Amino acid sequence: MSAPRGTADARLRAALDLTEYDVILVNSSAGKDSQAMLDLVAQLAREQDVLDHVTVLHCDLGRVEWPGTAELAREQADHYGIRFEVRRREQGDLLDQVRHRGKWPSAAARYCTSDQKRAPARKLITQLVGELALSRQAKVLNCMGLRAEESTARLHRAELQRDDAASSGRREVTTWLPIHAWTEAQVWARIKASGVRYHPAYDQGMTRLSCSLCVLASRADVVRGAQLRPELAAEYAALESEIGHRFRVDLSMAQIIELASSAGGRAA
Repeated sequence: MSAPRGTADARLRAALDLTEYDVILVNSSAGKDSQAMLDLVAQLAREQDVLDHVTVLHCDLGRVEWPGTAELAREQADHYGIRFEVRRREQGDLLDQVRHRGKWPSAAARYCTSDQKRAPARKLITQLVGELALSRQAKVLNCMGLRAEESTARLHRAELQRDDAASSGRREVTTWLPIHAWTEAQVWARIKASGVRYHPAYDQGMTRLSCSLCVLASRADVVRGAQLRPELAAEYAALESEIGHRFRVDLSMAQIIELASSAGGRAA
């Protein structure tokens, strides 16, 4: 399938005028969806002559992140000539937070997303709006690479929606999901057409580039992650034992390590 540059891009151009926004923030994990989204947003911003309104943000997850991720996110932003910023949770990374809470995140309690990503992003939005020193309410477009086919929850997300929690008297924040309707095949086609380097973890068998060992990842991904990062998996297992809380209800980190070391671990 070819990169969706024709009809899809025309629809987006007609539906969204980027010149209306003072700040356009592209959240980048350096994963495939972020990368495809960045390529699209950069194209549209260049066509509308607002590339200087765009900033790429990478929330550094510390030791739980795949090696080289922050550097790759910067490389991808530099390719388009876009400002790049890194932010991180000041109180420590995810493992520090898990130890403090005594529990792992879960689908019902995604404090990892709210504290490690959403909160740092809002702080950067405050900074970017402050730099403009506008005498009116700033308009902010917060771009995220979520896709409908990834989960039921994401399927029902609106492509464009005002973020009341992030908005204030000084700024109106709108969340935009530019590639919400795209398939995984379309994402990879866009990346290959761009010629920009993607993370090598995909070629090593990973299907997503979140935390190296993510509580929300598929069984295959978390087992493969433990194979690729055995020292980190051991650290997770030690913490699991320390706090007395399983990594996942259906799968402990100790079990994941066993699967990773078995002959059929890769295909588990």
